[in-house]
Amino acid sequence: MVGQDQSVVLDALPRDGSEPQQPSPSTRASYAHDWSSAGTGGKISIHGRHFVDTYGRVCNLRGVNLSGNCKTPVNHDHDSFPANHADVTFVGRPFPLEEAPDHLARLRRWGLTFVRFLITWEAVEHAGPEVYDTEYLDYVHKLLSLFPQYGIVAFVALHQDVWSRYTGGSGAPAWTLEAVGFDLHGLEEPGAAWLKGVKGGGHTEDERGLWPCGYQKLAAATMATCFWAGDMFAPKMKTKTVDGREVSIQQFLQDSFLNMWEVIARSLGSLEAVIGFEIMNEPHRGYVELQSLHAFDYNTDLHLGHVPTAFQSFMLGTGHSVAVGHWTRSFPMPTRLTSQRVINTTGQKAWREDGPTQGKCIWEMHGVWGWDQKKDEGVVLRENYFKRDPHSGREIDWYTDFYYPFVKKWAERVRSVTSEDKVVFTEPIPNEFCPSSWTPERRPTNVVYAPHWYDLNTLFMKAFGNFTVNVQGLSRGMFPLKAFYWGQKGARDNFALQMRNIVEAGYRSLGETPVIIGECGIPMDMNKGEAFETDRWDWQTKMMDAMLTALERSLVGFTLWNYNPDNDDHRGDDWNGENFSWFSQRRALPTPWLDHAQTSPTLDNGGRILRAVVRPYPAKTAGIPLRFEYEMNTGEFTYEWAIPNNDDAADASKAALASVRDPPRSSHPPLKTNKTEIFVPLQLVQGRKLLVHGLKREDAYAYDPEHQTLAILTHDNAPGTVHHVTVAVHPGPKPAFDVNDFWSDFGTQVAAAAVVVLSLLVVLVGTYLA
Repeated sequence: MVGQDQSVVLDALPRDGSEPQQPSPSTRASYAHDWSSAGTGGKISIHGRHFVDTYGRVCNLRGVNLSGNCKTPVNHDHDSFPANHADVTFVGRPFPLEEAPDHLARLRRWGLTFVRFLITWEAVEHAGPEVYDTEYLDYVHKLLSLFPQYGIVAFVALHQDVWSRYTGGSGAPAWTLEAVGFDLHGLEEPGAAWLKGVKGGGHTEDERGLWPCGYQKLAAATMATCFWAGDMFAPKMKTKTVDGREVSIQQFLQDSFLNMWEVIARSLGSLEAVIGFEIMNEPHRGYVELQSLHAFDYNTDLHLGHVPTAFQSFMLGTGHSVAVGHWTRSFPMPTRLTSQRVINTTGQKAWREDGPTQGKCIWEMHGVWGWDQKKDEGVVLRENYFKRDPHSGREIDWYTDFYYPFVKKWAERVRSVTSEDKVVFTEPIPNEFCPSSWTPERRPTNVVYAPHWYDLNTLFMKAFGNFTVNVQGLSRGMFPLKAFYWGQKGARDNFALQMRNIVEAGYRSLGETPVIIGECGIPMDMNKGEAFETDRWDWQTKMMDAMLTALERSLVGFTLWNYNPDNDDHRGDDWNGENFSWFSQRRALPTPWLDHAQTSPTLDNGGRILRAVVRPYPAKTAGIPLRFEYEMNTGEFTYEWAIPNNDDAADASKAALASVRDPPRSSHPPLKTNKTEIFVPLQLVQGRKLLVHGLKREDAYAYDPEHQTLAILTHDNAPGTVHHVTVAVHPGPKPAFDVNDFWSDFGTQVAAAAVVVLSLLVVLVGTYLA
């Protein structure tokens, strides 16, 4: 076999049985996790469920969200917020240009070279409609232009949570709320939005996890409803465009959104690093399809803290005091109603008197509810208003009536100023499986399904231990005892089942379409932040390992949430109390001390739980991936892949099954190389011998430590051939933890108890027979 200290050049598969031909050498050495044109032979494209490079190899894209700090401007001020909203700047998010080489070299060393690059509507258009921040767009253009030098590519994702910073999240500019009539300074008292989390709060026990409830509050729910379905549910709401035309609120918001996106696409679409765009992070229905004005769906809408119903929100927003239920954490149900409290005792209105509604609730304007002056109380007038088309009475569906048509419209707009081959990334409402209604005629071409996954129990409890729960299964009727898991093995199996469900639901609904998990991550401040005191990150390491093991078993790419240079131990990610970044610039070495080579350990400073995060993976496979499994405690991984065959009939049945474990193996682009490239981090191999087992006698391999690349050249590449390789290091690393389960922890006790019970039974039976 080829020696470990040598590099193997790319050998092209001969078409006529002659010797392989070498392609023209690039200007720089490529490597497994290089997604630039130099590393892919041109570009990445989509074929079936896979990304493929120019040589026909399947590409496994792994990377990060860059970055959580992009939700807030550089000059965000906790104390003055929401004042001066037109004067914010996002130039320098996620980091200043002069710091870019440090961060990009770090991501390259860690093998995380696929980026979900976050921007917000507010960052582009904060000063007013059609007033675009060209300085910010120029900064982003310069930053993304650097990516290919480090083998990095990206898709640009428009981020939003709970509509906007001004409704407790991130995303849309303040003027969108003013266009509907909201008073930015009057939203907190009447419970129309919870803003404490964007003002630096969210860290205390009573504030933790409150921000997602903002989707149900008056301001965010109204904005989402007007954006998606204003023509149907708020037809009386008109506003004027910059050129003086009077249009519906839906047309105003959607046209502004599309115009803004066109500016982004024109500015960034020609860059080599930008392979595509994502329309919107975690879209939400607002009030659309709301079954009752008196309650939200407990199974889908988080209830925590004060949660007014839609009807209560309407009354509160117009300045009335209302007794609202207060929900607290509980078990086995996540929360329960524990008390009530009258809020908005000052009579604060959420609506501006000088706004387009003249201080009136937009839903009162449309006859959804009214105030009975004689009884001095609110009255619901149209209970099913958001469930059916108010004009025809037809029951509506948010996806088919509003979301799908707009996604297609957006994709056409973006591609009109870029190119038809730009990939578009889409996702469903958080925690929902891919809807079966997303048929081919309802979606754009060249689409990637990019859902999110988090362990909801850990997020909610901010704790992780040996006991894990499949919340996904419980919410879908799983028998409770089957939803409980014990130990690290249990956590891996639990997360893997949930991940496979998400991925296979995508394949069933969309057919052979690529799946990328757009967000997945773990809270670094779990277990009451004890790791910040002890500097022992054992539970974080275990949870990250369980999550990445689940992703590996599902053979999907992902972008981790998140790489945030501004993260620190005290403020976390400085947004709604979140603390997900496993990198902190405050723990890193200063620039003068850094070496940007992939071999440099100086780049690792500032990273937490890197042993769990930085893992081997098959980046470019000359064939169809079948199975990958990595055990971080031993440093060993196994990988199987198959050479594509021509059995279309067999593949048709496999496609119908939409299986992760048995993917279709035919109709693949011609393989132009027999070289499979696996990212094997130098962190794992340094000072150890790399052992490769399972290859055939004629096969060859080489490990290039400078580029962290294990190259495997297979000799037998007949259609249908399956290759298997096991890679290990000697000596193995010290185990980070035990892969325990119920039986390893309690098997002895259970066996002893069984013996006791059996002995008692024998005695009892003997006594009875005597």
